[in-house]
Formats: sequence, C-alpha cells, structure tokens
Amino acid sequence: MTARAALAVVALAVVPLAAQPPAPDQLLYARLESYLEALRQQAGIPGLSAAIVGESDIVWERGLGRQNAEQSLAALPDTPYHLDGLGQTLTAAIVLRCADQGKLSLDEPVSTFDADAPEPGATIRQLLAHTSPGPAFESFVYRPERLAPLRSVVRQCTGDSFRENLSGLFDQLAMIDSVPGADAPTLVPPAEGVPTPETAIRYNAILQRLATPYLVPQPGQATATLHSATTLTASSGVVSTVRDFAKFDLALKQGLLLSPEMLATAWTPPADGGPVGLPHGLGWFVTTHGGQLVVWQFGVSESSSSFVISLPAKRLTMILLANSDGLVKPFVMSTGVVTASPFARVFLGLLAP
Repeated sequence: MTARAALAVVALAVVPLAAQPPAPDQLLYARLESYLEALRQQAGIPGLSAAIVGESDIVWERGLGRQNAEQSLAALPDTPYHLDGLGQTLTAAIVLRCADQGKLSLDEPVSTFDADAPEPGATIRQLLAHTSPGPAFESFVYRPERLAPLRSVVRQCTGDSFRENLSGLFDQLAMIDSVPGADAPTLVPPAEGVPTPETAIRYNAILQRLATPYLVPQPGQATATLHSATTLTASSGVVSTVRDFAKFDLALKQGLLLSPEMLATAWTPPADGGPVGLPHGLGWFVTTHGGQLVVWQFGVSESSSSFVISLPAKRLTMILLANSDGLVKPFVMSTGVVTASPFARVFLGLLAP
C-alpha cells in the first residue's frame, strides 16, 4: 500500500468519529460547567467542587478553580470541604429514621429528651422545620443552632452518641472521605465517639486534604484563613466531599435510610403556616418551580459554603461545595427563596425548564 493510500484509509477511519455530534447530555453538562465556572469567578470563589447525581449514580462531576491557590492545587470531586449548615440534613435523616422505626414521635417536646433544652416546649418537628408557635399560625425563622437538643434525641433513641451515629452512617454508606467533626481524630476518653486508632489515622489523612479556606471580601482578594468550625454540632462541623454527599443523596432516593412515606413527610412544609405557607420541611427547604417540587439546603461560614438542590420527580440533585462563602453569602437564602441563588437558577434553567 502506498503512503497516499495509507493516509486515505486513516482519513476514512477518523472522519466518521470526528463527525459524530456530542450526546445531548454532554452538551447540557458542558453548558452547566461553563455557567458554574463563570459564577465561581464572579463570586470570587477560589475552589468549587460540583456533582450532578441521578437515580443510581453520579452522572457528572467537576472540580473548578483551586482548593489551594498558593500551591496551585486544583479543586477535585474528592476534595474535602466543611459542609457547614448542610450537615443538618444528615441530622434530620438520623432523627427521622428513629421516627420511622417508631422509637419517637416528631411531635414530642424536646424537653422529654433534654431537660436543659433552651426551648423546652418546642417539638422535634418544630426544630427540624425551624418553626415556632405564633398567635394564629406557625412562624418561620431560620436558625440552625436551634437543632442542638436533637443530639440528646439521637442519644435516647439509639443508645449511642450523635457523633457515633454519624460515624456509623458514614460507614453504612461507604462515605470514606467524611469526618464527623474536625476534632474527631484527637478525641480521647471520656469524650464520646472516640475513633479507633486506624479510623483516627484515616480521619487525619482526610483533614490533611481539606480545601484551604479563604476570606474573600471582594472577588480577587482571597486570603487564606482557618475554619471557624472546630467541633461537631447538630447543624455543622461535618467534613465531606461531593462524591461522599452524593452517596447520602442516593441512599435517600433508594429508600435505604427512610421510608418513602417519611421522606415525603420531610419534604412537605408544615400545613399550618397560614395563607403564605412556610418554606421549610423537616431538614430541608421545600418549594416549587414550574409546578415541580424543589428540595434544597445550604451551609455557610465566613470561609466556606455549600449548596444542594434536588428535583425529586426527575431524580436529579446538584451538590456544590466551596472554600469561601461565595456560594451563599452574597444572596438572601435564609428566607427560603431558592431562586435568590444564581447557582440554583442555572440548575433549574437547565434541568427544570
């Protein structure tokens, strides 16, 4: 065969491959990546990890920007971050599983489990929904610190500490890159939830890979700092990755943690919120967009932020973790208006048009 003939054969072999159009999903997620990268830069977020979770697996994932700008380390899907307030969804799942098993009633006052609770008359349901009794209807104020008594609820329900339950959840779901509090590796008796030496070594290794937190007063002015969360609470302190949090999302979708009936209860706002309604279910914000149910939650500190948003009917979830507050702080999220977030608008515009 001549050289010219050989080149002709190669060309015939290559042209059909090059001429094939990208799959629709590839185009969709390429657009999503482009929009997320633009928003990351506009918000001045040094590093952002993202994943889209389908019914049975992660269907798309990316790391954008830098988990450590000084060392030029790229953000990756397995980069650990602080979940901040997003951790309350894990707490909710543990408490709701107790209710699912008939071990407690959501309408019991927390004083039944914690005699020193700041709001002894508040029920478990009210704490999870961030609601309080009003003159005529329930009122909503988003205060994640109110969830603190739920640690005692978990203790009485399961017989183990909150940290031990969370560690057990990570083991159950093979969330191998998650840590139940940054202080977990250094715990010693009589503290609860002391890890085995092997687990402490693993926790330390995860924390060594933790995305560097940044203070970003303005885009382009990032300064490395320390995380404000140093221990585990019922609403913050968990360290995890988008890949690990995807396993939690999949467990919810597949009924491994909660019955469909209990999950539906969690994802339904209280009915006694008056004509305006209430924006929060049990552990998650709940709203509608274009007639579709939207379930979401966020977390934020001065140097990290997180956001998860799901379309239950489409079995699709987006998870975003960042090493600055730029995912959340610039936007008014605590009132329950999900479209206040441009990240949410991108997700809904592409996947729930």
